[in-house]
Amino acid sequence: MTYLDYSATTPVNTDVLDTFNKVSLEFIGNPNSLHKLGVASKNLIEGATKQIAELLNVKESEIIYTSGASESNNLAIKGIALQYQNRGKKIITTELEHSSIYGPLGYLQKLGFEVIFTPLDNYGRVDLKALENLIDDEVVLVSISAVNSELGLRQPIEEIGKLLKKYPKCFFHTDATQCIGKYPISKNFFENVDLASFSAHKFYGIKGIGCLIKKDGINLEPLIHGGKSTTIYRSGTPTTSLIASMSKALRLIFKNNNYDYVGSLNKKIVEHMAKYLDVTINSNEYCLPHILNLSILGVKPETMLHALEEYDIYISTQSACSSNNAKSKAVFALTHDEKRASSSIRISLSYLTTDEDIDKFLVAFDKCYNQLKLK
Repeated sequence: MTYLDYSATTPVNTDVLDTFNKVSLEFIGNPNSLHKLGVASKNLIEGATKQIAELLNVKESEIIYTSGASESNNLAIKGIALQYQNRGKKIITTELEHSSIYGPLGYLQKLGFEVIFTPLDNYGRVDLKALENLIDDEVVLVSISAVNSELGLRQPIEEIGKLLKKYPKCFFHTDATQCIGKYPISKNFFENVDLASFSAHKFYGIKGIGCLIKKDGINLEPLIHGGKSTTIYRSGTPTTSLIASMSKALRLIFKNNNYDYVGSLNKKIVEHMAKYLDVTINSNEYCLPHILNLSILGVKPETMLHALEEYDIYISTQSACSSNNAKSKAVFALTHDEKRASSSIRISLSYLTTDEDIDKFLVAFDKCYNQLKLK
């Protein structure tokens, strides 16, 4: 099997799985219970939280555990908007966001909020001056992803955060799901945002656990009410084994500097695709090498996906959480080209990807391309 869909989800690291299994078997107490089994589970969670805080350079009190990035995004966006709606009902975002951003924004529009899309430059990055021109006293939140999941396009989050510090009534949220573990984020990254979301299964952790980093002093309207947990913002029995395993996954991925290696694999694919006049690379110089988006004009994305599947090779068309739209919104926002947006595929790489994997993919791609173009 050649797996090239790491941006959708990653395989669980065996050491992480071992931690999950060990904690599940040995720490059976509810962390909210007062007896020693409960206290042991609570202490383990506190230790894991301390480690996550140190790795991300945030405070332990700023960590809210969720079921994943989608819940974190919903909690951040709805939580801020509903808590601070007396300040204003305008929210700024981009046309490059994940569906778990657009979903809660659509819900808030029904409640009278206005959603504004900030202009992008020719490379798909936020135009800082244009963004600042949109900010007025009614803007309560700006939500911009750190890395787009289809293109790998990296936004200048630290610069945006510094800009927004001039507007203390406006909160800044970023979906950091696709950047954690892919490139070394600076120690100041989380200092420049008010809220940040991520999910463990994107960095070789287990599905079902994620985080929302929320700065102290900011209040949220919870999504889930009732039941004691690690914070007042997300009710429900804390998942001890998942929290411990996420801490382990984060620690392991932070030790793995794979940026240059993955970049070499990306370059190999790009150079190979140059021989095809009908293949256009959509990812640009501001994109992470872990995600390569390209369009094959005249070939439907799902047709190529299933053709490669016959060779036991797995890629993606759009984000795994996207609706089954024929056109990629992200590719169209960047290229303004209907044909490219309707024929794009995503190849996502990892430190686990080998040269042999890429060779196998390129051989199969050539065969599939020639067969499909002849039809």
